[in-house]
Amino acid sequence: MTINYTDRLARTRAKMQELGIELVYLSPSSNLEWLTGIPRERPGYTNVMYPGGWLMGAFVGLDKGPILAVPRMFAEFDLGTLPGMDVRVLPDQGDPVALAREVLGEFKLQGQKVAVEDRAWSVATLNLQALLPDAEFTTAWQVFQPLRMVKDETEIALMRRAGELVDLAMTEVLKKLRVGVSELEILTEIDYQLLRLGARATSFPTSLYIINPKRDSAMVHDKGTSTHPIEPGIAVPFDFGAVYEGYCSDFGRTVWIGEPPAEYLRTHELVMQAQAAGAAAMKAGQVTAAQVDAAARRIIAEAGYGSGFRHRLGHGIGMDVHEPPFLTHFDHTVLQNGMTFTDEPSIVLDDRWMVRVEDVFVVRAGGGEALSHYSRELMVVS
Repeated sequence: MTINYTDRLARTRAKMQELGIELVYLSPSSNLEWLTGIPRERPGYTNVMYPGGWLMGAFVGLDKGPILAVPRMFAEFDLGTLPGMDVRVLPDQGDPVALAREVLGEFKLQGQKVAVEDRAWSVATLNLQALLPDAEFTTAWQVFQPLRMVKDETEIALMRRAGELVDLAMTEVLKKLRVGVSELEILTEIDYQLLRLGARATSFPTSLYIINPKRDSAMVHDKGTSTHPIEPGIAVPFDFGAVYEGYCSDFGRTVWIGEPPAEYLRTHELVMQAQAAGAAAMKAGQVTAAQVDAAARRIIAEAGYGSGFRHRLGHGIGMDVHEPPFLTHFDHTVLQNGMTFTDEPSIVLDDRWMVRVEDVFVVRAGGGEALSHYSRELMVVS
């Protein structure tokens, strides 16, 4: 699948011109990957620092760039081959301020706005401000949010593949789920299957949301630390996602261990109905994000479980697993064809169980199109 980065650069420059922004600085990020195709690294627990590493990033002007300035170790070990990219490499003993000054000198700046990646290191921003004392600094997200919010069909195809990966992983994980296996084993199996199937990474820390009245008084949000065994008489709600070619999926199902009680069956059916109502409401140009949230929430509230649906219905998703807009009561963005959202209603009963389902949907004229298709029927492990 070919992404037209030339078109993306042209659209970025048009938005910069509209906002009066002369220069954009992007550290390694989803914005940089969206604009250039330079992939992000899989996240680690600690920071990996290089000499002069604060400079690592790309400079984009209205008629010049991107110019990519990176430390030598990053260039050799992480960057790979970038045909046509103007790369400036900082030697281990080089002066990052001098290199930044040299690069900035190639742009014809008139003292207007400079947009900086929202999550750039503060030391990068402070050094750039010192080098450009007359410029007004702002955030890059105002340039890229409107460009990334609506996905084209190539992006949707990549997200569809990310959805297929979670479907396939769930099939394999369910084979391992049984009484006595530890929560850690299940979480580790999910991550292994996603990587085995072709994911670049998980799109967020894989999680289980378990309420076990015999062990805990409230929900335990396990992100891979618990070796406690799975027990009968509990619900095991899953929450995981894959990254494929830079694009995310986000997926959830709930499995009952043993014989489910009647009220569990009832709450599970309500959650399925609420998700279906949310998806049906996603009609391009006809509803706001708040109205989609209300359509799903009404199902659960009218059945008497409104207090158990504690969070927003969903969130935008793309190259980041959580992106604006958000399917919540205060977001009045009108949905457009090609926007992508999670649809993830839940019911949480603190002393008994949680029921959740989650899939990614594309906004279309007639309602949401699902990008993952694993069965939403109740799964029971005896």
